[in-house]
Amino acid sequence: MRAIRVLSTIITLFIILGLAFFFLAWNSEIAPQKVADRQPFDPALVAHGASLAAVGNCIACHTVPGKQAFSGGLKLPTPFGTIYSTNITPDEETGIGLWNEAAFQRAMRHGVDRQGEHLYPAFPYDHFTRVTDADNKALYAYLMTRTPVKATAPKNELPFPLDVRPILAGWKLLFFDDGAFTPDPQQSDEWNRGAYLAEGLGHCGACHTPRNSLGAEDKAKHFAGGEAEGWQAYAINADSRAPIPWDKDAIAFYLRHGYHELHGVSRGPMAEVTGNLAALPDADVEAIATYVASGMGEPSADRAAKGEELKKQFGSEADGIVTAAVDAEPSGNLASHPGAQIYTAACASCHEAGKKPPFGGMNFHLSTAVNAPNPQNIINVTLFGLPPADGQASAVMPAFGGALNDQQVADLLGYLRQRFADGKPAWADLPQQVSRTRSGDYFVAVRPSEGIERAPSNVGAKAAQ
Repeated sequence: MRAIRVLSTIITLFIILGLAFFFLAWNSEIAPQKVADRQPFDPALVAHGASLAAVGNCIACHTVPGKQAFSGGLKLPTPFGTIYSTNITPDEETGIGLWNEAAFQRAMRHGVDRQGEHLYPAFPYDHFTRVTDADNKALYAYLMTRTPVKATAPKNELPFPLDVRPILAGWKLLFFDDGAFTPDPQQSDEWNRGAYLAEGLGHCGACHTPRNSLGAEDKAKHFAGGEAEGWQAYAINADSRAPIPWDKDAIAFYLRHGYHELHGVSRGPMAEVTGNLAALPDADVEAIATYVASGMGEPSADRAAKGEELKKQFGSEADGIVTAAVDAEPSGNLASHPGAQIYTAACASCHEAGKKPPFGGMNFHLSTAVNAPNPQNIINVTLFGLPPADGQASAVMPAFGGALNDQQVADLLGYLRQRFADGKPAWADLPQQVSRTRSGDYFVAVRPSEGIERAPSNVGAKAAQ
């Protein structure tokens, strides 16, 4: 009899927990609203929404290169499977044309769509929840005035049970902290504006913060570096490996122009970000720079001194030409390194030519990629290059994936690390990482400096080994 009572209690508890989870996971559908039933939007509100969409980089994730803007279907690889972005044009059949403003606010604030389905956090509602209702209203107005496009995204490729959306309620219970941004009264208005943009629509942490085993950002390692579309998003806190420490002015210039002469050219997903930020007022770019710079803090005395020395050696004078002469020829073991001749033949003519970015190759003493703990970014650039932008002058670099085999690329990058990384340890398993990147099994999005993707993920033919 006692065993029956215990079993009955356990079953009852499971039923209660099941019902509790059901009510937690369940959301009602919001009634559809036809486009024809909406009032016209104020042009000033739409213009404000356009600026906000640029901060959120909405077009990047919701547009397949070469297809119509915001029509969805972009492949987003994750450690758990592949998710395809949705159509957010006002098409009533395949887009969000039947969404009223309340449905849009719910998606942004709580990660739930009009039909009541939980959204996957590939849509970064853990950041978008910080956005004010007023800004969501403007963003809604902007999206609802785009050209409707009839386009259905492919089905997500997720294993069971990850393809069962109600389980996302459990993920939210563990990791999702919803609610609008709260200003810090101890900080300036500019800092708070930058924090609002960076932590909200800008969702900087979605790339620049590492994630735990369940795909949530590790809040204890805020801005300590992450991964996006086959690229390493560098640490933008005190862990930054930039040889010359970033400051507010350098960050603002980089975000506005997509490059900085002492830090290099934006590429990969970051090129989309800097390309879109061109639509922002200078005050907003300055605010973001203020916020990010504050998290980086003041560099140590030793790091600051090394940075100043590099500025003197590789900085620019009024004529805009880098003053540093070509480095002295390496000697000893470095001179006989198998990558030395490859560097001399393939790299030195641009990277030691004395012409600063964006139209010249940055000296590798200044390269964050060479100093980074993970060589993925410099592997990507070496194999796939930096394609030219369309119809404008831009940074460009040839792809060497067709000219160098995996071992040669590894030799070259090993040489760069040893010569230019100020004594940092060699990268482990470099040939294997080069091979994996070239194979196409490891997704890499290749973009020019203005951010529009020009090439497939597996650019370049497999070179002979």
